[in-house]
Amino acid sequence: MKVIVVGCTHAGTSAVKTILKENPGTELTVYERNDNVSFLSCGIALYVGGVVKDPQGLFYSNPEELASLGANVNMQHDVTNIDTAAKTVSVKNLVTGEEFQDTYDKLVLTIGSWPIIPPIEGIQSKNVLLCKNYNQAKEIIARKDDKKKIVVVGGGYIGIELVEAFANDGKEVTLVDGLDRILNKYLDSEFTDILEDDLRAHGVKVQLNEMVKGFKENKAGDITTVVTTGGEYEAEMVILCVGFRPNTDLVKGQVDMMKNGAIIVNDYMQTSLPDVYAAGDSCAVNYNPNGGHAYIPLATNAVRMGLLVGKNINGPKMKYRGTQSTSGLYLNGFTIGSTGVNDASAEAFGLETRSVVLEDFYRPEFMPSNEKVLMKLVYEVGTNRIVGGQLMSKYDITQSANTLSLAIQNKMTIEDLALVDFFFQPHFDRPWNYLNLLAQKALEQEAELAAK
Repeated sequence: MKVIVVGCTHAGTSAVKTILKENPGTELTVYERNDNVSFLSCGIALYVGGVVKDPQGLFYSNPEELASLGANVNMQHDVTNIDTAAKTVSVKNLVTGEEFQDTYDKLVLTIGSWPIIPPIEGIQSKNVLLCKNYNQAKEIIARKDDKKKIVVVGGGYIGIELVEAFANDGKEVTLVDGLDRILNKYLDSEFTDILEDDLRAHGVKVQLNEMVKGFKENKAGDITTVVTTGGEYEAEMVILCVGFRPNTDLVKGQVDMMKNGAIIVNDYMQTSLPDVYAAGDSCAVNYNPNGGHAYIPLATNAVRMGLLVGKNINGPKMKYRGTQSTSGLYLNGFTIGSTGVNDASAEAFGLETRSVVLEDFYRPEFMPSNEKVLMKLVYEVGTNRIVGGQLMSKYDITQSANTLSLAIQNKMTIEDLALVDFFFQPHFDRPWNYLNLLAQKALEQEAELAAK
């Protein structure tokens, strides 16, 4: 069996390793346009902030390892065309300029995503940088030290983590976002209000509800002014973090996709063409809260999907369990976890939901130190099925987001969570765990509504 893997970051690396482990004798060829594999872009902010000293620690594999497993690894090779009918790929060696064709029995598309670059006047300014891959991270690091004023456009995870890193490094930081809240995909206002105030307390200018209209360079070219619907902000460096789009133009019109270009796969990672598999940021995921498809480019989704490609490349063996889009964040001492839908996103996923918010201590008040946990549980009207949750505390409660993720995946109800068995030990929690108490509040809410 001859397999070609196009792209090799998280999903590709996972797929290559699993294919070669589970299918000895497979002739496997990798084409990757970059000069590295497996870069953890979620570590860029840690690198920028000096927490990670050696950027090589942000890689967990390399071309040499994949080659040692039996892969024919071709770095700095760009796939310029894919013909799924003829089962051929056209390739250009970016070092020598050589162009050639290759054939396959099975094709694996792990072609990833690319930052959204809006068509804004002045966006080509040399002071406007992207933040996705290793080379972009190196450029940010190389240019940041002598910069004082920095603007970050986009209040998602990468943007917020960069804002924190730059602010802690003594920079004058402005955060611009066109929406009314930061982290809106993950958290509701009860949480984002606190985090926005905290950013301001750390000296960050938080400019929300402002769309970027353009970028203007001064004559010297060392200052770029970010022009928004609400004002103008000078910067020596602008980082654009407004989201990602699936990088799937190569197979447009050849396999089924969502409207945004994300490739749709079945439970065994096959596209609408059985011999073409896909995984990672180029794909839609099976979204468990509503049983539909969603575009959620996360490394955790990518490595699982890549593994499943390897498991199923020679026939269906292991089924995809889907995702809840579970994520965690550390921001200025706050630990934050979220999973599933929130109040703001539920309707977009076709769900009718209710929610409850609870703040309580994570362990008994007789303990010498303690912290409060702010929690929210989102559940489906009628079934009481849990479909989302959010938690935040100065105590590390992030693993509880994983617990709620498991509850969503297993279709647990608020009653299930209210009575589930959690251990009690005063160092860690109370006789009723805080997740029990959160679900019990949801049950109380339903009882009160039923009594009206």
